[in-house]
Amino acid sequence: MKLKVHELGEGDKVALLVHGIMASHGTWCRVAPLLVGRGYRVVMPDLRGHGDSPHTAEYSPELFAGDLADSLPTGADVAIGHSLGALSLSLAVERLRPAKAVYSDPAWKLAGNPMGGQREQIIASVRSATAESILRLRPKWSPEDVEAELEGYAAWDPTTLDWLAGTGDHIPDRPVVPSLVQAAGDKALVNDGLADQLRSRGFEVTFVQDTGHCVHRDDLDGFMRSLDGWI
Repeated sequence: MKLKVHELGEGDKVALLVHGIMASHGTWCRVAPLLVGRGYRVVMPDLRGHGDSPHTAEYSPELFAGDLADSLPTGADVAIGHSLGALSLSLAVERLRPAKAVYSDPAWKLAGNPMGGQREQIIASVRSATAESILRLRPKWSPEDVEAELEGYAAWDPTTLDWLAGTGDHIPDRPVVPSLVQAAGDKALVNDGLADQLRSRGFEVTFVQDTGHCVHRDDLDGFMRSLDGWI
C-alpha cells in the first residue's frame, strides 16, 4: 500500500520518522522541527489504519513493513521508529537501507502482551479521551503532544489492534545497519535482559531515564541527547 507521507524541511540530509500504534505523523510535532534545524528533510509516513493513510481489512507487522518499503525513499541518512513504528522499521530496514536506524522503545517482545486481550477497554478509552484525561496519565507532555495524540486517536482504525492478540516476539537477529535501541526508563518493553540480548547481537542500547513508552514526549531533551552521534 502507498501511504500518505508528510514532509518538513528542505535539507540535504533525509530523516525518516515512523510513528507507533494509535498515533500518526503528528507524534513527531516537536521532534521534526529540531531535525530540520540540523539540516534534515524529514519524511513522516502515516501507517495504514492511521492518520491520513487508508484503513484496510488486514493489519500485521509484515504489512506495515511492506508499506514502508513501498512508500519511503531508500538510503536515508537516519530512520527512527517508535513502538510499532520501530517494529515495522526493523522488518523493512533491509529494503530501506538507511545509513543508521534508531528504534525508540521498540515493540519487539510482545509474547503475553495484554493489549490484545484488552481491545474493547482500549477502544473505549481512546474514544472518550480528552486533553485532560491524557494529561492525567501523561503529565510531562506538552500541549502540542496532547493535541497530536487526540488527532491521532480520531483518525485511528481500532482494527489495527487485532493482530496483537496472536503475535509473538519479533526481536531482530542482527542490526542490518548501525542501530541504536533507545529504551524507555520504565523498562516496560525493553528490560535489562533484553538490552543485554540486543547488545550481544550488535545493537547499541541506551536507556533514557525517567521516561515512559513515548520517550520523545516525556523528555524531548533527553530524547535528542540520546541521539548524539546518530543524527
